[in-house]
Amino acid sequence: MLKNKKVIIFDLDGTLIDSVGIWNEIDETLIKMIGTKELDDVDIGNQRDTKLKEYRSLDDAYLEYCGFLKEKYKSNMSKQEIKKLRYEIADKYLKEVVDYKPNAEKLLKFLKNKGFILVVASTTNDSTIEKYEKFNENIKSKANFEDTFKLVYAKGAVKEIKPNPEIHYKILNELKVKKEECLIIEDALVGVEAANNAGIEVTVIYDKYSDCNREQINKLSNYQFKDFNEILESAKAELESNGE
Repeated sequence: MLKNKKVIIFDLDGTLIDSVGIWNEIDETLIKMIGTKELDDVDIGNQRDTKLKEYRSLDDAYLEYCGFLKEKYKSNMSKQEIKKLRYEIADKYLKEVVDYKPNAEKLLKFLKNKGFILVVASTTNDSTIEKYEKFNENIKSKANFEDTFKLVYAKGAVKEIKPNPEIHYKILNELKVKKEECLIIEDALVGVEAANNAGIEVTVIYDKYSDCNREQINKLSNYQFKDFNEILESAKAELESNGE
């Protein structure tokens, strides 16, 4: 997995950071606040991802998603008002609730101490990552971004988001490395597809919110792990066997 590798590229939400469920909580809270229709038993995460994918070519996919929520849940608010409220609800969660997945910071510190270059390649909005970097004490106290990562690329860094491999090509160019010298760690199908499209090996860490695509994720990924402790133990064993 790590043989001849120099750069480890991490996805953020759902991979390093346990945030997918948080966004589901945020949207559930939002729906309850804006609507006159009862919350149904829809999978909120899949509903959100489907709509954002549908609206991705528009100027503001999140605004259109809020317009969808307005219509579906019979809200009297405008989609602009709903988006503003969603931002306000999310702000507290992103600054105070979101945290690394268990043992993620241990893997980051281990790899960095072994001389690997660590990078974040995320489709998360730049403003969200800024909250993680500057305000989230859970993240700052365990492995702050500035000291841990050589590069942190968010959605605004590229024109095309995953599964387009643009963000990975940007990293290869910036660090002057070959694709064979990189390893990507992801949780979701769209990220695995981006890795495949870039021709870079990809390791998958389990996230329950990607179970709907599990068969395809496992088929397209090079390595699969249940959690960060398992990745850490595998990395230690591999490097020790190579005398590193």
